[in-house]
Parts: sequence; structure tokens; C-alpha cells
Amino acid sequence: QVQLAESGGGLVQAGGSLRLSCAASGIIFSINTMGWYRQAPGKQRELVAFITSTGSTNYADSVKGRFTISRDNAKNTVYLRMNSLKPEDTAVYYCNAQKFDSYWGQGTQVTVSS
Repeated sequence: QVQLAESGGGLVQAGGSLRLSCAASGIIFSINTMGWYRQAPGKQRELVAFITSTGSTNYADSVKGRFTISRDNAKNTVYLRMNSLKPEDTAVYYCNAQKFDSYWGQGTQVTVSS
């Protein structure tokens, strides 16, 4: 059974930082592209960042220079370091694993107050 468990969300003031974690089980973590998506109220889910099995990364323009995605294959975990947070970063953040199938976590709430 595949499980993606996000953690690290919370309430932070604008300009602050958070680090999200996503621990995966039930998949061969190292061969999966891992991504972070977010969905704000009333909006569609959007890609925030992803990291491939070889370590290549890609970011949404809105988070470039502020967010960093990384992975630890030994721990089956992907991280999202979020700095200089803005109120518009407020959303539920979801972890995604993709290789032959696509799997999602339950999400973790990030709220940035102004």
C-alpha cells in the first residue's frame, strides 16, 4: 500500500520560513519523480516544484528563489524548504510521487499571515 505522509505545515507570519516533509512508503522511492503541489481555496491545484530521480529540479515562477525542493533517498523523504513566505502562499500543500502511477498525500495546511 502506497502512503505519502506530509508534515511541517502550520501558521507563520509573512517573511517567515517552514520546511515541509513527505515520507513515502510502498514505492521504490528513488526512481520516482517527487513533487509538491498546492491548492488555495477556490483555486485549482498547481505545481510548486518537483525533483526527478536524478536530482533535477523545477519550480513554479511564483516560488523561484524562495523555495527549495530536495530529497533523501535513504529516508524515502522529499522536502520543501519555504523561505520569505507570502500570504499568497497560503494553501494546502500536497506531496506527489510519479513513475508508473501517480500517488498523492493527504496534504498539509500552510497559512501565512500578513
